[in-house]
Amino acid sequence: MAEDVIQVADGGEQIAPVPRISLQAFCETPELASVIADAAEDRRMDKAHVRVQMGGAPGAVEAYRSAPTPNVVILETVGRKGEILGHLDELAEVCDATTKVIVIGQVNDIVLYRELMARGVSEYLIGAPDVLDIIRAVSGLYASDGAKPVGRTLAVIGAKGGVGASTIAHNLAWAISRDIGVDTCIADMDLAFGTGGLDFNQDPPQGIADAVFSPDRVDTAFIDRLLSRCSDKLSLLAAPATLERVSDLGPEAFDPLFDILKATVPSIVMDLPHAWTGWTRRCLITADDILVVAAPDLANLRNAKNLMDLLRASRPNDTPPRYVLNQTGLAKRPEIKPTDFAKALEAEPIAVIPFEPQLFGTAANNGQMIAEMEPGHRVAQQFTDLALALTGRHDTRRARPGLLGPLSPLLEKLTQLRKKA
Repeated sequence: MAEDVIQVADGGEQIAPVPRISLQAFCETPELASVIADAAEDRRMDKAHVRVQMGGAPGAVEAYRSAPTPNVVILETVGRKGEILGHLDELAEVCDATTKVIVIGQVNDIVLYRELMARGVSEYLIGAPDVLDIIRAVSGLYASDGAKPVGRTLAVIGAKGGVGASTIAHNLAWAISRDIGVDTCIADMDLAFGTGGLDFNQDPPQGIADAVFSPDRVDTAFIDRLLSRCSDKLSLLAAPATLERVSDLGPEAFDPLFDILKATVPSIVMDLPHAWTGWTRRCLITADDILVVAAPDLANLRNAKNLMDLLRASRPNDTPPRYVLNQTGLAKRPEIKPTDFAKALEAEPIAVIPFEPQLFGTAANNGQMIAEMEPGHRVAQQFTDLALALTGRHDTRRARPGLLGPLSPLLEKLTQLRKKA
C-alpha cells in the first residue's frame, strides 16, 4: 500500500539505486563532466560502470562507429535545435536500438522536446543539472511504471562495543512498525553473536546466514521463508549466533539479500556489529540513513567522530549520519556532556537516552521491547520520537485532525459534563 512506503526524513526524496549498467557521457563543458564524475561516486550509482569523456554528440558518433554502445549514453549539446536533432540522427545510425539516451541542452522548447521523444530519447534535461539531477534521470530509466517504491534502509552501528546499539536498533524497529505503522524488517547482521532472537524471544531454525552463505538461492520466496514474524508489521532475519562459521565475507556479501528486501519491505533496519570489515563499511555507505550509537566517554567520542567524518565524506549527496547518546547519567562515572559531544561531532544528538539498567535488563531477559513492558515510560516515548525523526512520518496512534478535528468541541463538552456528574 502507498501508505506503507517510508518517507525520507527532512523532506528529501527517495531515488532508487541504479542497476548494473554501463554508462558513457560525452560532454562539451568541463563543468558537466565534473558533475557526472561526482554522480558516478554516489552510492546509488555504485553498481554502474561510468565513463566520462569530452566531445559532445559528435564525439559520441565518432566513438560508436567502431565500438559497441553502452546501456546508457548521456550527451551534452550547446547547439541550437537543428544541430541537436542533426547530431541525434547521426547517432541513430551507429547506436544500438536498446541503448537509452539522455540529452542535456540549453534550449527550452516544447516542440524540441517532442521531437527528441519521437526520436527515442529517454530524457531531456535543460540547463545545468546537479549531481542528484543526473542520478535521478538515470535511475528513472529503470524504475518501472507503477512499481512499488524501493524500501528504505537504516543502518545502526555502535561507536564502541557494549553501548547498546542492538537494543536501540530493535526498539527503534519496533517503534517504526507499531507507532508509525510501516512494515519493517530487522536484519541481525552479527552472525556469530547477534541478540535479535533473544530480544524478540524468537528461535527460528533459519535466518540471515542462510541467505548470505547461499546467494544463488536468494529470491523473494526464499527470503519469506527465512523471516521470523515478531508482530503484524515486524519481521526478523535472525543471526544464527553460533561459532560454526566465520564471518570473513566479501564486501558485496549482503547485496543479493538487500536487493530483495528493498523490493518487498518498506523499512529495513540493519543491526550492524561493531566491526570494521569490507561488508560493514559497504553496508554503512550504501544505507539510506545511518544512526551511530555512542556512550558519553572519550573512546566513544573519538570513534563516533571518525565514523561521522568518513560517512559524511563518502556520502556527500545524502542526509548526514545521525547519532544517539546512550547510557547517560551513570552514577559516579565521569561523562562527556552532550554539548561537548555536539561540538566535537559538529551535530546535535538526535536523542539522549538515560542509563536505566533495571528497565533495559528486565526487558532483555523477558524477550520484550521497552514499549511492551512499560508503554508509559519516558524511554518508550523516546524511541517513538526517534522513529518519527528518522523517518519523517507521523505517529499513527494519534488522532487524525481531519477525522476528529470537527468533533473536538463536542468531545470536550461531553468530558466536562462527565466530570460534573
